[in-house]
Amino acid sequence: MTSGNPFRYKKLEKTYISGQHLINVEVLKSEINKKSNKIIRIQHIVYVSFMAVLLLASCSPKLHTSSREVRENGNASYYGGKFHGRTTASGERFNQNAMTAAHRTLPFGTKVTVKNLSNGKQVVVKINDRGPSSKSRVIDLSKGAANKIGMIQAGVVPVELRYSHGVVGTGKKNKAKKNTRVKKRSSRKVR
Repeated sequence: MTSGNPFRYKKLEKTYISGQHLINVEVLKSEINKKSNKIIRIQHIVYVSFMAVLLLASCSPKLHTSSREVRENGNASYYGGKFHGRTTASGERFNQNAMTAAHRTLPFGTKVTVKNLSNGKQVVVKINDRGPSSKSRVIDLSKGAANKIGMIQAGVVPVELRYSHGVVGTGKKNKAKKNTRVKKRSSRKVR
């Protein structure tokens, strides 16, 4: 039970046997008791902290799973306009009228059912982009999908996402098309 110098305990033991310095042995015993109490307290704190984290994780309202279907609640927004025709993160061209969406982590091609919790309308979209950039939202819908569930005027609405865990919609990999246009070099010289 001694830590540090192993000869310290032996030295004090000899003094106790010879009848001298009885106080030193008592001090050593109290030091050992204090150290073991600190170890027990630290172990208790670690155990309580671990249990608290587990409890909080199990009570999370964001993610509900039943067998293979995953349900996720949060806010949704939509995008279109200036992004129409641009290349998405998956390599496809963004079509604001298509039933597509952007999600931070779901694989490209995943089919997600999005239900507007304000009016009960729902739409099935395909994930083909990354986003939303706002931490307070879970998905960005294309303008066409947003129109289907009646969220154009509100802009941001509470939604429920449902998708199959580990199942990707098409299974095809989308390759980004290379830009075939030749870029003109600027006539300015860098000094």
